[in-house]
Amino acid sequence: MLKSRTFVKRTRKGNVIKVIKEHYLRDDIWCSVEGCEKCKQEKIHLSCNPRKTKLSEFPQLIIPDTNIFLHQIDIMEHVAFTNVIVLQTVLDEVRGRSLQIYNRIKTLLEEVPKHFYLFSNEHNRHTAIERLKDETMNDRNDRAIRTATLWYNIHLKTHPNGQITVLLISDDKDNRVKAQQEGIKACSMAEYVEQIDDYPELMDMVVYPSEDDTNDKKFTYEEHMTPVQISGGLKAGLLYQGSINISMHNYLEGTIMANIDGEETQILISGRGSLNRAIQGDTVAVKLLPKEEWKTNASKIISNDDEKEEEEEEEKNNEDETMKDGNEKSEEKENEEVSYTEKPIPTGKVVGIIKKHYRQYCGSIDKNTVQKTTNHNATQNILVISMDRRIPKIRIRTRQAEALMGKRIVVAIDSWSKNSLYPFGHFVRDLGDIGDRNTETEVLLLEHDVPYMPFSQQVLNDLPPEGENFTISEEELSKRKDLRDLDICSIDPPGCTDIDDALHVRPLENGNYEVGVHIADVTHFVRPSTAMDREAAKRGTTVYLVDKRIDMLPELLGTNLCSLRSNVDRLAFSCIWELTPDAEIVNVYFTKSVIRSKASLTYEEAQNRNDDKRMNDNITKSIRILNGLAKKLKKKRLDAGALTLASPEVRFNLENDSQDPVDVEMKELKETNALVEEFMLLANISVAKKIHSKYPESSLLRRHPTPPQNNFDVLIAAAESVGVKLNCSSSKELADSLDKAIVPGQPYFNKLIRIMTTRCMMQAVYFSSGTVSEKDFWHYGLATEIYTHFTSPIRRYSDVIVHRLLAAAINYGEGYSTDIIDKIKIQKICDVLNFRHRMAQQASRSSVELFTNLYFKDRVVEEEGFIIRILKNGFIALIPRYGIESIIYSEPNTKNVSKQIFTYDAKENKLVSEYCTFKIFDRITVQISIEETGVGGISSKLSMKLVKPFVPGISVESQNANKMNDEELNEIDDEIRNKIEVIKEEEEAQKTSSEPALKKRKVA
Repeated sequence: MLKSRTFVKRTRKGNVIKVIKEHYLRDDIWCSVEGCEKCKQEKIHLSCNPRKTKLSEFPQLIIPDTNIFLHQIDIMEHVAFTNVIVLQTVLDEVRGRSLQIYNRIKTLLEEVPKHFYLFSNEHNRHTAIERLKDETMNDRNDRAIRTATLWYNIHLKTHPNGQITVLLISDDKDNRVKAQQEGIKACSMAEYVEQIDDYPELMDMVVYPSEDDTNDKKFTYEEHMTPVQISGGLKAGLLYQGSINISMHNYLEGTIMANIDGEETQILISGRGSLNRAIQGDTVAVKLLPKEEWKTNASKIISNDDEKEEEEEEEKNNEDETMKDGNEKSEEKENEEVSYTEKPIPTGKVVGIIKKHYRQYCGSIDKNTVQKTTNHNATQNILVISMDRRIPKIRIRTRQAEALMGKRIVVAIDSWSKNSLYPFGHFVRDLGDIGDRNTETEVLLLEHDVPYMPFSQQVLNDLPPEGENFTISEEELSKRKDLRDLDICSIDPPGCTDIDDALHVRPLENGNYEVGVHIADVTHFVRPSTAMDREAAKRGTTVYLVDKRIDMLPELLGTNLCSLRSNVDRLAFSCIWELTPDAEIVNVYFTKSVIRSKASLTYEEAQNRNDDKRMNDNITKSIRILNGLAKKLKKKRLDAGALTLASPEVRFNLENDSQDPVDVEMKELKETNALVEEFMLLANISVAKKIHSKYPESSLLRRHPTPPQNNFDVLIAAAESVGVKLNCSSSKELADSLDKAIVPGQPYFNKLIRIMTTRCMMQAVYFSSGTVSEKDFWHYGLATEIYTHFTSPIRRYSDVIVHRLLAAAINYGEGYSTDIIDKIKIQKICDVLNFRHRMAQQASRSSVELFTNLYFKDRVVEEEGFIIRILKNGFIALIPRYGIESIIYSEPNTKNVSKQIFTYDAKENKLVSEYCTFKIFDRITVQISIEETGVGGISSKLSMKLVKPFVPGISVESQNANKMNDEELNEIDDEIRNKIEVIKEEEEAQKTSSEPALKKRKVA
């Protein structure tokens, strides 16, 4: 059945055109309920035995309306929710309002055990409706939902297994009233879950439409502007738009980047009132404050432990005034700048939130907000402290308050009213005990949005059906260059199972060398637009944690069929050069190939072969030639201005059974690390040139922007204070001055300044070549005009796209989707990859932090460190031995010392007291331990306390602070030896008569 309607509309150019919209209605859109004899359905989605509750005497299928999915999606994903009918009307509405929730619903529809079914009510002849005259679109959609629900109830009234009720769930009271008037059973989400006894936690997961009873009347934020006002302000240049980034050291301080007078500038937003309910990641509209209110101070550290004091001050400021006025009076105390500078930086306040960035947050209950009650199931309003220090406390309702104490939980933010100090949210799930390694690992994965769930069956279905017995077909071999006779080998870290790359070299008759880099041909197995391809694109990268990795591809591919193991045939994509003995490129070509690696070596094994003159087999000779060429390639890069930076990376030695850290050591780099790196860089550059020559508008490339000069201001000033001059005018000048940055008597200084230089760099990013001018392709760190990622397709999706581009560029195979020549689609892929790459890096660092805390549990050690950043009320110290850094407060840590010990000198960026002065690069000694933190000690963190130089009030007592002479130490040793002798005597006495021995110990 075909319905059509005609209407006219005006185009952007002002032309009026006639549009005919056709709407097809069908009789063969089935209910999908198991056992239904009216429908000739091929596939069943809904069980004929749905849940039965007190709301009806019959088993119930449920139909949620649009707002239920938009606001209650967390509860819909709970295992308790099965046999759910998702109407096309609802899915289309959700898609238009939240693409993120739309994708979550699509995932639910694909999960077989959930029994979620998409019913195309808009195309079913019995349920499709037309919009009435003067009816709003919202009312029309509500009516469409009720119509479909009524049809289901009539349709299933005579089901062979007995009547099945279809229940409409809506939090819209008017919609429920209309449904009941039409003979449809309807209830709110809260009413529905109250009837489910098996899952008591469901009540905590309900999002309530109002939070008026939790408002803090003493706190009032400024009203947000309307979208129309914001739009007008942005167009007039009175407001600035940006994504807010909250300081990791001060949760009352944030910044956005905005274009002011044609220059990209950082705007500081300082204080609770100025932040005005903006949360990390929100897209906000900001109004600049008058110039006389711009800030020039260094950042002050504020932690959750300081929050009580801050709240009390806020209350005091709000007794007679609004939050806005109170904030203006107390701003001097809450200051506030992201980095040291003498020049005031623009300061503003949030006047509206354009796009909220609410997500699920991991945290713990603030036990001081839990009331002790005899009714353990009583509902309480409590506060949750987020693991992310940039997020404010979140108020939730729960009946599990006491049970959840000492647990890591997941919560979500629902809303934040202007007269509530904290946002209001709901409980999502319990992760496990605080401090448990597995729980804390799951927390860091969730906090960094790392997809870590097992691969779905749809993804696994895309694997070769032969599994581990997969063999390369003769047809495939005929299309590829056979390189199995070459002496190819791989060089990787110890324990590496996902081997992406291998190398070979052989002398040519003309005196030159043929050098090949062979990369796993992942795209042979991961085809475009398959479930596996979509999952790999979603994950973006493999994430490496201390004790595990979260793979981008299923294990069968990553560690087997695609891994370039030795002595097995493998499919590869090869980049092969002719190089002169001086490592000059004569020519390069690319080919799909089949290889058979002769050896899988670790860096250490390859280094030993290189150094052992007694070894002269073909693989060893190849390593020596490659090593010689790599040194020449590296010299060329460094001469061109490539940087050699550093990071304080450590490696944990884990106990085999428990996986607990038993030792920590700095990672050691060998010559063979550089050997592999040089040829991977060369391959990436060569491939980048090739794909860009063929696809100048849609190549996936990687650039490293030149950092602005003011990024180096603090470092340059600090270096000058120790007699080192840094020239940061170009990467070449910077590289040369870093080579000369040596302080006599401080062998670690050069590495330290390279570590700090790394912190001044911009983030390298993926981009589509058609979206950026060619002059901006420049990779600052590598000093190359063009670059991409080609060499790690097992663990990076960027490389998968580049392989497809390269295959198309050399006209290999049947061709690829037109998506790879669409610059907008490539840029969207790049945006996701940049986010995933950043989150993977942060997750890896958090994993190191977690295992560092585990390592120092029950340990207290003293170690030498260096100051790497000065703040107004403290400094950040780096400890090279363990590759860790932490804040040391310069304020008193004892109630007996009430005065400020240090004064911050803004001009010279240092902390000054009568005892000593602290500057960047200063050497200190600290005591490292783990201490309980947070309200009520709900978490633990690495703590550093100053030991040397000794400063009363902030130092800890130690042997370094209060040294004993040899005579005193000998006396202590004698005392210990005497006690040991007494204990031994008691044990001997106990062998003959336990009673006298016990009496003797009591007397003693």
